[in-house]
Amino acid sequence: MTDATLAPILAEVLLPTQELRNDLPFYTKVLGMRLENIFPADNPSVATLSGHGLRVRIEKGAAAPPGRLRILTDTPADFAEGQSRLTAPNGTVIEVVPLSPRVEQPETVHEFGVRRLRDSAPWVIGRAGMHYRDLIPSRLGGSIIASHIRIPDGGPVPDMVHYHTVGFQLIYCYRGWVDVLYEDQGGMMRLHAGDCVIQPPEIRHRVCHASPNIEVVEIGVPAEHITTIDHVATLPNGHGDPAREWQGQRFVHHVKEGALWQPFRIPGFTCRDTGIASGTKGVANIQVARFEGDTPPATMHDTDIHFTFVLEGSMVLRAKGEADREVSAGDAFVIPPGLATQYAQCSPDLELLEASLPAGFTTTVTTL
Repeated sequence: MTDATLAPILAEVLLPTQELRNDLPFYTKVLGMRLENIFPADNPSVATLSGHGLRVRIEKGAAAPPGRLRILTDTPADFAEGQSRLTAPNGTVIEVVPLSPRVEQPETVHEFGVRRLRDSAPWVIGRAGMHYRDLIPSRLGGSIIASHIRIPDGGPVPDMVHYHTVGFQLIYCYRGWVDVLYEDQGGMMRLHAGDCVIQPPEIRHRVCHASPNIEVVEIGVPAEHITTIDHVATLPNGHGDPAREWQGQRFVHHVKEGALWQPFRIPGFTCRDTGIASGTKGVANIQVARFEGDTPPATMHDTDIHFTFVLEGSMVLRAKGEADREVSAGDAFVIPPGLATQYAQCSPDLELLEASLPAGFTTTVTTL
């Protein structure tokens, strides 16, 4: 190994100035940066400063735009006398923003919407090479995102240990299987078709390996949330603490095999309760319902967000004031509160994945 390979490598942001002496007090005293070097001595025109994880070079007459700097802090009142936006003498704009990402839940914009697989909704390539299909294009005003995700080739997944700043997140294994590691949950966990997990806010995890043609349904609330790569944490991290809570939510792993079936909220169906309502303390509920042969009545609900993915079979979705919609495996729909709907002409193999937020709500039998 040569000395050259050990030499440090730095990066800096170039900012222009008309008069360096006007900028130095601002960057050092107001922003709290440290002067690293300055030249020439008799009439300084270039200075390099560092601070808050950033290195800047301020150069008189530099052919560069003034730029914009963002100061990230969870104590904004203690920085720059509480100012959230400042402008330096050289024209650089400084924004003071939160260091820790925050979950801000938008107000739900309700709609009756149906997304059908056969309508050729586009698949896009997302994180770690996974293919995504949007199941709620409107995202109900940003309150929820639901994605149908597939990895056509299977095999090792080029994922890294990461976490999501999110209010609620579900992973339902729809086809195939996938191996995942979760913080404080022991070793490798395999999700088979029909199994699901909730990923509590900021739990570290990593997708490791998947079967060919793996497909999952992922639900996240709110629709826009930040994914952060954790370059320090390693998984697995031992047995850990399986009962740990993250922001009031427990990790829940629901296994299809051996699950208990019980009456569903809509007559004519039974369901398996995933335990997610309990694990999230009422934030959300996830149930898998299957048709049992009786004609279901029309019903309406009063929960804020109601999303359904058709796992198997087919039916006609009827809604008051709307045209009938035939839906089948791979299709999804959202129903707003107070809208009378009916699951009609159900095929014998009909199976539905239902998500509701919050978990506790009332279903009322009605007429169309």
